[in-house]
Amino acid sequence: MDTIVAVATPPGRSAIGVIRLSGPLALGIMRALVSDQNFTPEPNRSYVKKIRRGSGDDLDQVLVNYFQQPHSFTGEDMVEISCHGSPLILRHVLDLTLSRDARLAGPGEFTLRACQNGKLNLSQAEAIRDLINAQTDAAAAQAARQLNGELSRALQPAKEVLIEVIAKLESALEFVEDDLPTLELEEINKQLAEVLANIRYLVGTYSVGHLLRDGLRVVIVGRPNVGKSSLFNGLLRSERAIVTEIAGTTRDSITESISIKGVPIILTDTAGIRRAGDKIEAIGVERAHQAMADADLLVVVIDGSVGLLADDVSVLFQAKERTHVVAINKSDLRRAPGLDDQVAGLSRVVRTSAVTAEGLKDLSAAILAPFGEVDSVNEGLLITDSRHHDLLRRTQLELEASISALDERASEEIVLVGLLNGLRYLGEITGETTPDDILSKIFSTFCIGK
Repeated sequence: MDTIVAVATPPGRSAIGVIRLSGPLALGIMRALVSDQNFTPEPNRSYVKKIRRGSGDDLDQVLVNYFQQPHSFTGEDMVEISCHGSPLILRHVLDLTLSRDARLAGPGEFTLRACQNGKLNLSQAEAIRDLINAQTDAAAAQAARQLNGELSRALQPAKEVLIEVIAKLESALEFVEDDLPTLELEEINKQLAEVLANIRYLVGTYSVGHLLRDGLRVVIVGRPNVGKSSLFNGLLRSERAIVTEIAGTTRDSITESISIKGVPIILTDTAGIRRAGDKIEAIGVERAHQAMADADLLVVVIDGSVGLLADDVSVLFQAKERTHVVAINKSDLRRAPGLDDQVAGLSRVVRTSAVTAEGLKDLSAAILAPFGEVDSVNEGLLITDSRHHDLLRRTQLELEASISALDERASEEIVLVGLLNGLRYLGEITGETTPDDILSKIFSTFCIGK
């Protein structure tokens, strides 16, 4: 195994920059960098050392840490060098390590080695990526649960039952001439039904889990001067968008991030949708339509003091086939006559006032409502990753097929097909049976240095 090196801190200037090495040459390279071949660091202790350039001049005073295999993140000898966070210094130190037979690590290669050396399973490795990328406390909490092995532990009983049942059925194929006794078949059916119920439960958590991980794209749309930017600022609790009484103030889309019940929301305010009066406004309207096309949910804003106009009807028609919420804004003003009749046929209607903040909590709840019940504070383990959900869903289908075959008294060979496939899919979640090309694809999504 060769020795890999990478900068483990984000690009740019900072107080500290960390360079990480892993592999059999890590300790020797560190000794060369500090020009002390007799340096014998104790594992898990920090030392202040000077790194010198090739010319012999001092480059930087650094903090070095040595982690002896197998008691390290990767399971190999590891060294971490904390330099001053100048990109120039980091580049020099990196070049010095590369000149001593280290090579640049690929994305996620440190974590991949941790998996290969039994320090982590694959689902825990993916949790590290999710923890780094978490946008809310709830998303970070779910990633931490998975990193602690909660998903692996949740799947282990199912694997053990499947292995037990598979062994019984394969034994019956080899050694039993007659069919399995009815009582034993009933016991197998009961065992598989319990496994299937647990798998179905985990599959069902994905509707909420993926929201915590991936978030939602929410776009505020409507004709000009209905209060879109005021609602945008109200949800942000910040005066981010310019608000005036002049129709068409917003000429371009503005995007910010917020959190609702732990779900990351990418919120976009758009230009008013109407027949454009000039070229600049036309570009803004076109961008509003593009944002609508990419949205998970639309918030259609209507001025409740005026009622539905032709432009409002046009926007509602465009939103009709999309997941949407209708916000009847300006509830602090006198309601337009006949408005209740005009909106009677609309679903998910919320009355709001950007001026008084009335209805903003209801609007936040309505944004999440189409995507299931979200109570991230009290949730247990959730499936947040689409790969895990896909494999669990496949497992569910295979178990359903095997149970159906068992009920129909099909041969053991037919029942075994679904059970073996289901066991393989569960193994792919934690990495025991994951093909190399899938592993490469997964770890390509990690940052370099992790």
